[in-house]
Amino acid sequence: MKLVIPILVCSLLYLALISDSYSCTTAIISARFTPDGRPLLYKHRDSDFEQNKLVFFKDGKYTYIGLVNAPDSTGKEVWAGYNSAGFAIMNSAAYNLNIGDSTKLIDQEGVLMKRALQTCATLTDFENLLSSLPKPLGVDANFGVIDAQGGAAYYETGNFAFTRFDANDPQIAPAGYIIRTNYASSGSTDKGYGYIRYATAEDLFIKASAANNLTPEFLLRDLSRCLKHSLTATDLWLNLPEDKQQRFVFFRDYIPRYTSTSSVVIQGVRSAEAPELTTMWTILGFPPCSVAIPVWIAGGSPLPELVTGNQKDIAPLCDMSLKLKRLCFPLERDNGSSYLSLDVLINRQQKGILQKLYPLESVIFTKTRYLLAGWYQQGVPQEDNIQKYYNWLDKEISKEYNKLFNLSY
Repeated sequence: MKLVIPILVCSLLYLALISDSYSCTTAIISARFTPDGRPLLYKHRDSDFEQNKLVFFKDGKYTYIGLVNAPDSTGKEVWAGYNSAGFAIMNSAAYNLNIGDSTKLIDQEGVLMKRALQTCATLTDFENLLSSLPKPLGVDANFGVIDAQGGAAYYETGNFAFTRFDANDPQIAPAGYIIRTNYASSGSTDKGYGYIRYATAEDLFIKASAANNLTPEFLLRDLSRCLKHSLTATDLWLNLPEDKQQRFVFFRDYIPRYTSTSSVVIQGVRSAEAPELTTMWTILGFPPCSVAIPVWIAGGSPLPELVTGNQKDIAPLCDMSLKLKRLCFPLERDNGSSYLSLDVLINRQQKGILQKLYPLESVIFTKTRYLLAGWYQQGVPQEDNIQKYYNWLDKEISKEYNKLFNLSY
């Protein structure tokens, strides 16, 4: 009997760690419900792999850009990305599709998404891939997919079958969007994780949809940096602490979490536009301590230096954001990762890390919107023009991180 309690405690701790480490918040939005008529795919990633990077791949039928764990030097797994056909994919772990299944093959989601980016151009291609691959698939996931024909759907996929949820179907998505955290709606009821985060995201989506504001900026700024908690009705933006007047807050089950490692928004194209104009926005590292950077397959390789692996296979922007994250979570003993030093992140004097970074990111969004407006009218730009913009992003962001935080690479 004495062994039962320690085993139970260890089991509960393990489940808590699992639910924290792979607790992604994701969404897809139909082109019919965005202000500019272009579909959106969103993933806020949580992972044990703090160091993420972007890689430009040429190893398939289509070229593609993928979010990759930095230690994965050969790019065997991709966790979000899009290809030259305008096909984009991401996932969230489901945890409730394979209950009772004794299959030993697991954790193949990143491998499957890489295969899809290499070979798929449409949602139909992806469905055919899922149907044709040998079973069991070794996955338990909600795969979100958009394509250049306006397709936008989730595929809740287990080892032997999948269920499609189409964001263009008014009966499934009356407001044109679908949200998924870490359970599948077609899976076992009340199993999985992320119900609190789902409720938080749903409330934000309802308000954004009513204001016709389902945009990349909304997803990356309002969702990935959301400091509201749906269960406790907490809003950390209220009653801000003074600068350098340390105040710890319990920080669990928010959309951004200690384990958050990146956020991605892939903005597709209208049906008449070139797939090469698909834009991939990425925040590498801890999202409240980083900024969004856009990339395009039309820009070729190299991608911006800040988001690609250096000699140590580490993306500089990701690394700098993680150094700032350590300041937000200074407690190293006990359950220190559950306690955020709020004054470091946001405060009354507007000197918090997130507050300092907002103006820089606003400049990036404004400049990118201007460039995209011209490209949508004039067609796909020359690779050199995008490379010049990449160089500007590298220099401007590096300069600001050095000026604001004395960080450089």
